[in-house]
Amino acid sequence: MLKELTKLEMKKTREGFGHALVELGEKDERIVVLAADVTDSVNAGFFARRFPERFIQMGIAEQNMAAVATGLSLIGKIPFYSTYSVFSTCRCMDQIRISICYSNANVKVCGAHGGISVGPDGATHQAMEDIAMMRSLPNMKVIVPCDYWQSKRATMAAAYIDGPVFLRFGREAVPTLTDESTPFEFGKGVVLHDGGDAAIIACGVMVYEALVASEVLGKQGIDCRVINLHTIKPIDRELIIRTARECGAIVTAEEHQVYGGMGSAVAEVLVSHVPVPQEFVAVMDRFGQSGQPDELLRAFGLKSEDIVVAVKRVLKRK
Repeated sequence: MLKELTKLEMKKTREGFGHALVELGEKDERIVVLAADVTDSVNAGFFARRFPERFIQMGIAEQNMAAVATGLSLIGKIPFYSTYSVFSTCRCMDQIRISICYSNANVKVCGAHGGISVGPDGATHQAMEDIAMMRSLPNMKVIVPCDYWQSKRATMAAAYIDGPVFLRFGREAVPTLTDESTPFEFGKGVVLHDGGDAAIIACGVMVYEALVASEVLGKQGIDCRVINLHTIKPIDRELIIRTARECGAIVTAEEHQVYGGMGSAVAEVLVSHVPVPQEFVAVMDRFGQSGQPDELLRAFGLKSEDIVVAVKRVLKRK
């Protein structure tokens, strides 16, 4: 299995987003897309070239873009506004909080280039607080897909989830763990590998790293369950509670700050229902830096070997 994991097709999650927008546009004239200068970087250009009359180039004016998207939603459109995640969320927090979430406006906030693996762009462009910010807001839903196909299906689903939705994508090509026929169920985590010694709960690019870690641990006699928790909010409480009871130890893995992200969301469920030991694989309260994506994942402790260490650590507390 480990050998098979190294041979998976590599595709970009943001491309899945871009292709989904085109399919949505073909089916529903209410779909409109807004971008803030980096249209092709986030793959919104696929839609812009196919439906120029329903595409709005806002320029480097992200806060205005969020407000315009809100207005479009209030006249019956389904707007997707897109740019780098650090700009679509952090820069627009006031507009998202008041204009979008307080109004429960049907706006889809799309953040590409999320996480540390943006690479050479450096700390200013590496969104590592976006999940925490978005999940803290009433009415907002948060989805972090793991690969191209899941990104495509999540984007398709988001169009018809009522109210605000935050979709987070990466920049680099990542292994495809799902395929064209794999269903996407909003709000429900997916068990990718069963096991009873411990569970690794991951999202985004870290799902692949979790699977690799599980294979390494399996060869050492440690049987780990792996869960793709693509929907961070609303979180799959039932799955987390059942997993905690059956495994007795949890490791969470995310390409995000350790504070306030998916790991924190899982911990909130555990402490309320099944307070089992938990270890966190995440960015440990640091800003990012420039570097090649895989080098940065390794430097910030976000590789499969770091998950392996975390699993062994949590088992000592079980």
